[in-house]
Amino acid sequence: MTTFPGSPKLLKGGIVLIDPQTAKVNRIITLQYNPDSLSRTLKIQGVGGETGDRSEALRLKGPPVETLKLDAEIDATDQLELADGKASQVGLHPQLAALELIVYPTSDQLLANNRLSQAGTLEIVAMETPLPLFVWSKNRIVPVRLTEFSITEEAFDVNLNPIRAKVSLGMRVLNIDDLSFDHKGGNLFMTYLRGKEQLATQRPSDVLAALGIGGIP
Repeated sequence: MTTFPGSPKLLKGGIVLIDPQTAKVNRIITLQYNPDSLSRTLKIQGVGGETGDRSEALRLKGPPVETLKLDAEIDATDQLELADGKASQVGLHPQLAALELIVYPTSDQLLANNRLSQAGTLEIVAMETPLPLFVWSKNRIVPVRLTEFSITEEAFDVNLNPIRAKVSLGMRVLNIDDLSFDHKGGNLFMTYLRGKEQLATQRPSDVLAALGIGGIP
């Protein structure tokens, strides 16, 4: 069965891991199937909360805290039907491991900190991981921190390798309150914000008559 030549290319969402200092791309993880939905929540950062000073009612402390949630499905059925050697040997373990390692320090980092501890170092700096970027088209490339991560393995081969799984991800968008303006992640957030501002200008202007009023009293 051939694909209609005029059909648009299907873009995939995914996560890109970059070095937080050099911005070098370390790993690209594309979602096998795009999720059916993407949940986004914006927590407004107002001044003074609900009972703040009246003079501060319209002031914002900074960008809202944006959180993202999605469920992604991963399936090795097609690879198994094509007798893919790797899928036959280990199932979905490589795909799941690539995602799971986002929230793990490396074994080298753990061993290095253990050596420092045994040497009597009083203060050990917390281990820094690569910066995850959530990519959902060219209009949405945002630095994130994974806040929720669960995996449901739904089917297995005869060797108990997972061959079908669902991954639930919760992410918090990192903004300039989390990262400096000079940080690559902070720069990407500002690009994301400017993109929103540009998209908002493309919306057709509405008129008060659409609301049933001729003006503001």
